[in-house]
Amino acid sequence: MNVQMGDDSGKQPRHRNLTPLRMIRGIFCLIVLVLSAFMVLVYFGFWTATGLRIVSVHYSRVGTSFFFGCWLALWPFWFEKINKTKVVMSGDSVPPAKRVLVIANHRTEVDWMYLWDLALRKGCVGSIRYILKSSLMKLPVFGWVFHIMEFIPVERRWEADALKLRQILCTYKDPEDPLWLVVFPEGTDFTEQKCIRSKKYASEKGLPILNNVLLPKRKGFYACLEELRGSLDAVYDITIGYKHHCPSFLDNAFGVDPAEVHMHVRCIAIADIPESENEAASWLMDTFCDKDKLLSDFHSQGHFPREGIESELSTVKCLANFIFVLTSTALCTYLTLFSSIWFKIYVSSVCAYLTTATYFNFRPSPIVSL
Repeated sequence: MNVQMGDDSGKQPRHRNLTPLRMIRGIFCLIVLVLSAFMVLVYFGFWTATGLRIVSVHYSRVGTSFFFGCWLALWPFWFEKINKTKVVMSGDSVPPAKRVLVIANHRTEVDWMYLWDLALRKGCVGSIRYILKSSLMKLPVFGWVFHIMEFIPVERRWEADALKLRQILCTYKDPEDPLWLVVFPEGTDFTEQKCIRSKKYASEKGLPILNNVLLPKRKGFYACLEELRGSLDAVYDITIGYKHHCPSFLDNAFGVDPAEVHMHVRCIAIADIPESENEAASWLMDTFCDKDKLLSDFHSQGHFPREGIESELSTVKCLANFIFVLTSTALCTYLTLFSSIWFKIYVSSVCAYLTTATYFNFRPSPIVSL
C-alpha cells in the first residue's frame, strides 16, 4: 500500500472539473474524516485496543472492528453517494466469509480504499487489515489508526521483514477473530516506469511479460498463506480497473475521478492453492497472468465479465451510520474543547500513549482471560 501521485495524470481528461463547490465539499469531508478518526481513536479505539485487550484479545478485536468499521464506512458513503463514483462488482458471488486472504493488483494509491466498498457490502469492513509501508505509520492520526487496527508495517526488504511478518501473522491465527487480510503481491503501485523495469526483469529471467500489472513477489504472499492456511475460509482474488482516469487520493477527495471503479472477484478455496512454496509461487504467477489478460480485455471492452454480483449500498444505512459517527464526533469534540479540563488531560494522555505505542509497535498482553 503506497501513497503517491497517480501515474496517469495529464494523459486523459478528468471525468469532472474541479469546481469551487467540489473543492469546498472535499475539504469539508476531509476535515470530518480526520476529526472523526481522531475522536474514534481517543474515546473508543483506545479502550477497545488497550483496556479490553488486557482481558481478551478476541473481544478487543471485535470491539475495535465495530467502532472503526463505523468510521471506515464513511469512505464508501463519500465515494459512492456524495462523489457519485460508480462501483461495479463482477465475477464470483462473494459469500460473507469472516476470515479471508485478499490478493489484489495495485493500480494506484487508492486501490486499498475501494476494497472497503466490497468489505462493507459483506459486513466485514471493520475486519480489513493491510500489509503496508512502515513509513505510513508516521502519518499523523492515521498512523495511530493503522496501529490500533493492527495493520502490518514492512520495510519491503524480505531480510528485514521475514521474521517480523511471521511473528505478527502468528497472532492472527484465532479462527474466531474477524479478519480480511489484504496483500498486494506487486509490492508497489503500478506506473509505466515500474512496468518497463518489471518487463525487463521478466525478459532476463524467462518469466511472463505482463503489460497491465507488475511481476508478483511470492514471499510475503506465501508467508501469509502458510501461517494462516488452517484458519482461513477462502482467498479472494480481486482485479481492479478504473474508468476513465487512474485516480490519486486528491482526485477521490474532490470527486473529479474516477468515473467508475470495476472490481472482478474470484473466490478460491484454500485447498485449491498448492502448499509448497514453489508451486504456490507458480499459482500466483498464473493468477497475475490472468489479471493481465482481464485488464487488457477491460481496457478494450470497458468492463469485466459477469457484472452485477453486488447491489448498491443502502442510502438509508449509510446515512444512519453517518449521523451516528457525526453525532459521536460532535459530542466528543464538545467534551474535549468546552468541558472539564480533565477531558483535555485525558485526550493529551491518550495521544501521548498512542504516539509511543505506534512508534515502538507496542500492544498490551492479556493479564486475565475471558
